[in-house]
Amino acid sequence: MPNRPESALAPPPSKPLDGLLVVAIEQAVAAPVCTGRLAEMGARVIKIERPDGDFARGYDQAANGEASYFVWANRGKESMVLDFKQPEGAALLHRMLAKADVLVQNLAPGALARAGFGAAELRARYPHLILCDISGYGSEGPGSELKAYDLLVQCESGLVGVSGAPEAYGRIGVSICDIGAGLNATIGVLSALAQRARTGKGANIAISLFDSTADWMTVPYVHQVYGQGAPARQGLQHPSIAPYGSYATRDGHDIVISIQNEREWQQFCTHFLRDPSVAADERFSSNNQRVHHRDALNTMIAAAFAQLDRDQALARLGASNTAYGQVRSVAGLARHPALRTWPMSVHGKDLQLIAPPVRAPWDTQRFQPAPRLGQHTESLRAEFSAPHNETTP
Repeated sequence: MPNRPESALAPPPSKPLDGLLVVAIEQAVAAPVCTGRLAEMGARVIKIERPDGDFARGYDQAANGEASYFVWANRGKESMVLDFKQPEGAALLHRMLAKADVLVQNLAPGALARAGFGAAELRARYPHLILCDISGYGSEGPGSELKAYDLLVQCESGLVGVSGAPEAYGRIGVSICDIGAGLNATIGVLSALAQRARTGKGANIAISLFDSTADWMTVPYVHQVYGQGAPARQGLQHPSIAPYGSYATRDGHDIVISIQNEREWQQFCTHFLRDPSVAADERFSSNNQRVHHRDALNTMIAAAFAQLDRDQALARLGASNTAYGQVRSVAGLARHPALRTWPMSVHGKDLQLIAPPVRAPWDTQRFQPAPRLGQHTESLRAEFSAPHNETTP
C-alpha cells in the first residue's frame, strides 16, 4: 500500500482517490505533475524508472541535494526500477496493469508500443484500464516526431510571440507548457474515471503540450485570424485595457494597477491622481479612448507615481479602491503573507514547500516524501510476483 500520513491521535482523512492504483511510466515534468496530483488525491502511484532514473532527478540540487522539480512533482509516489523491454520485466508490468486503474505515460511517441504495450493491445487486454498518453505534439501527424521541451513549445505555439517586452521576446519563467499539459492530463484522467463509474469501461485519452498551450492562445489567435491582428508584446501592460500596467514609485518599487470599468477610473482620478477632471478628458473618457491614447495616459500616471514612495502609493490606491499588485521577486513571494507552506522531509530535513492550490477536507498539512530511485523495487516485485502456475505471456 502507498505511504499514508500517520497520526497517533486519529486515522488519516479519507481521500477521494483512495484505493486507486496508478502506474506511471514517466519522466521530466508533464506526466509527473499529473500523477503527483493524483497521488495528492489519495491514489497509489507506482513510478516506473529506468536504471539511471528519471532524468529530472538531475535537474538541480536545490532541495537539500535533490532536484526541485523532482521533489515537487513526485512526492508521495513509489519508485520501481524495471526494464519492461525484457520478458521478465514485461510480465511483471502486465501483472501490475491487470490490477491498475490508470496508466500514465509520456515516453517518446511509439516507444511503449514498440515495447509491446501499445494502446490497442492494452485496451483489448485490460478493458477497465484508463490509458493517458502525454506527448509533445500528438502521437501522429505533422510535428509528432518533434522533440517538445517546454521552451520549444512556448516558441512554437506563439506564446513567446505575445510575451516579453516590445524590444525582446520573453520566456515564461516556469515550465508552463509542461505544467499545463500535466494539469490537463489530470482533468482527463478524472473525467475518464467518472465515465468508467457509469459504463464500467476504461478509455484512451491523449494530451499534448502543444494542444494545451494552443488552447491558452485562443484570444490572441482570434484577434489574429478574425480581428485586426494579434496583440504586440506589451511587457507589464495589458494590450486591450488601460490603465493596466506597471508604474515605478519614487523609492524604486514597481506597482501594477488594473482599472476594469469607468467607476473605478473615476475613483482612481479622484483619490489617487487627486484630479477628478482627468476622468472627463475626452482622451481618457472610455477604455477604448485610453488604449488609443495610452502613451499620454501612461506618462501622466507615471508622473503621479514618481512623486510617491511605495507606502504612500499603496495608501492612495487603497483609498481609491484600485486593484493593484506589487511586482515581487521570488524572495518576495517567499515572504508573502498569503503564501501557504507544508513541510516535506528531504534526506531527513524538513523543507517548507508551497502548499497544494486545492484546499480540501482531506488535507494532511504535510507532504509525503519523493521516493529514492528504486526505493520500492523489491517490495513491489514481491507484491506483484507471478503465481507458481502462471506462465510468462
